[in-house]
Parts: sequence; C-alpha cells; structure tokens
Amino acid sequence: MAKKAVILVLDSFGIGSAPDADKFGDTGANTFASIAKVFNAQKGRQLRLPNLAKLGLVKAGMAASAGVQAQVEDAPSVVGAYGYARELSSGKDTPSGHWEIAGVPVLFDWGYFHNKTNSFPEEFIAELCQKTGVPGILGNCHASGTDILVKLGDEHIKTGMPICYTSADSVFQVAAHEEHFGLERLLDFCLVARELLDKYNIGRVIARPFTGDSAANYARTGNRRDYSVLPPAPTVLDKLTRAGGRVVSIGKIADIYAHQGISDSIKATGLTALVDKTLAQMAAQTDNSIIFTNLVDFDQNFGHRRDPIGYGEALEYFDTRLAELMAACDKDTLLLLTADHGCDPTWQGTEHTREYIPVLAYKPGMQGVDLGERMSFADIGQTLADYFALDAMAYGESFLTKLY
Repeated sequence: MAKKAVILVLDSFGIGSAPDADKFGDTGANTFASIAKVFNAQKGRQLRLPNLAKLGLVKAGMAASAGVQAQVEDAPSVVGAYGYARELSSGKDTPSGHWEIAGVPVLFDWGYFHNKTNSFPEEFIAELCQKTGVPGILGNCHASGTDILVKLGDEHIKTGMPICYTSADSVFQVAAHEEHFGLERLLDFCLVARELLDKYNIGRVIARPFTGDSAANYARTGNRRDYSVLPPAPTVLDKLTRAGGRVVSIGKIADIYAHQGISDSIKATGLTALVDKTLAQMAAQTDNSIIFTNLVDFDQNFGHRRDPIGYGEALEYFDTRLAELMAACDKDTLLLLTADHGCDPTWQGTEHTREYIPVLAYKPGMQGVDLGERMSFADIGQTLADYFALDAMAYGESFLTKLY
C-alpha cells in the first residue's frame, strides 16, 4: 500500500503556556489566544478558521488553555484528530522544536550569547574577520532583524562591514546587502562563521540578505540560508530515506536538519508559494514519502514583529488553502499540522515563547479524535515511524492507532 505523509509546521503557532514556561519567563504566553483576543477587539469579530477548527484546533487550544474560548469560531463537527504537545527539549528554538518533531529532542544546553551589547567574544570576531577579509563587523548585539537594517544598513553599504547580531536563541545572524556586499560572499562568510562557532555550541548561523537603497526601503529577501549543526541522533527522516523512502523539504526544512535525511529541497518564499509547492509535491510524490513544509511567515513576519492582526489575517488566509490541502489527501495520505514553539505577538520583547504546540492529524473519512496532552513533540516522529513501519524512535509515543 502506497503511503505518504504531509507535515506542515505553522512556525511559532503556540497554543498556551507550557508547564515549564516559568523557567523561560513565559508564564501566561499564548500565541493563539493572544491573536484571537486582539483580532476580536480590533476587528470586531471572531477569528475565522473553519478548516483548522474542523481539524480540532479550537478544541485543542481550549484543552491547552481556556484563553481561546469564545474568541474563535468553532466547527460544528470535527473530522480530524487533535491534541497539544509539550516540549522535552531544553530550549524554545527552531532546531530543537523541529528535531523533536522528528523524534530527536535536544536534551543538552545550547551555547548562547547572553550579553545584549558586545555580544560576541573578541577572539571569535578577530578570527572571523581575518579568515573572511572583512574590515570589521557592525552590530555585535541582540537585535530585531528588521530594526537593525534601519539602524545600520547605510553604514554597512558605506563600510562593507557585515551586520552581525543575535537574540535569546542560540544563533549568529548576518545581514548583508545582496548587491553591495554580494549574496555569494555573504554565504561564504556564514560558512566560515559556522565552522568557528562549533566550539561555542551555537545552533545556527543565519544569512539574512537584503536589498534596497535606503533605510526607508531595506527589505530582507527570500535568499535566506540557515546553517545548522546536525541533529544529535538519526531522525525519522533519516530512517525513512535509509529505508528507500523520500523526504521532500519545502522552505527552510532542509537547512534546519542540515540537509540530513532530505531527498529533495524546494525553495519557496511566502505563504502562497509554500502552499502551492506543497500541493504540487502532494500530486508528484508516491509511495513512502514525506512532504515537509515550514510556514516561516507566521514567525518572522508576525510573531517576532509583534503584529497580532497580521498574524490573524495570515492564519485566515492559510485556512482557505487548508481546504485545498485536505481535498488533495487520498486514503493513503496522512496530513499533520503542528508548530515548533510559540511566539506570542503580544508578549514583551521579540523572542519565542515556551508553549504547547497543536498536533492536528487528518485522513479522509476520519471522525473527531481527541489525542489529549502529548508529553513530547516526539510523539509526531514516533507516529511517523509507526506509519511507515520503521524501527521505533528512542523518544515519543505513537498515536497512529487512534487515527483508525
């Protein structure tokens, strides 16, 4: 029997504070409920997500936190399986969330640049500049990726020094102008940084190319690249590809897994293109395949920018496309929707928030199934291992039998 799984990560779409949110200063954070509340107050109506509700999102959100009650229109009946999962991993970052989804939680502590200014070690900066030939770096601080372009974009173009910044995540980010600095030069610079940062245990180096001719119109492009370390153990993606199956990455998935366990990598920028590419691959792929898509816009365009209305409107748009995704599922296709962390757009600061994530599953002909609280994101990876008859993962509990 041909089997196909489609995973869509609604990047940053948390649905309520996790039990250990206090350790992260995130008690009370709730991405879903906060969006719905602001949307209701400013738009004068409930958030309308009929297809997500049909898969059980509202019920999952209410189980994780009562905050969404009466703020979102629920569906009269549910045709999917729905639950909410807590994170085992020690951080609330993108790689940890995605790796745990694929069955490999991060149980060690990442390295971080804790200082808000003068964030990077002097010896690292000196070696990076020496190896790449740049005259120096700008930034060297915690910053919003859009704000720092306004602040330092002109100086970057004038001096030729790349803009280097970080956040509360284990990350080193580099912004540079695609024309004045050069895209390939930026990518080469980031590869050097990736090698040098291994000894600091930094999870990701991110290239953030931008264009424009002044602070009024500097804009990041779709040529972002993430340079991640390898997951600490084989993921369910590795197991499927080693067994002869295929894993198709759409968006930044391949970068997050350092291209390990990935058969094909398809780039796309923006929600529309990401969903279009997913639908195309659903039609193209056949037996023993996973189509794995990250919908980054929710996080980078709305969560980090603290834009709850924009986030709500993007969710409503995605919900219209979800109808197409569901219609494209045949009896041998398993559709999974989830997230990798929270990013409450009403929370203080601009960082991710420690939250439960939704776990929504759909196959044609299903009736509503309550999956309840899942003790790890790894339940998704274990379910996929079960679905494709692979060796079990070391973490997670499969919910496959509940789907039939």
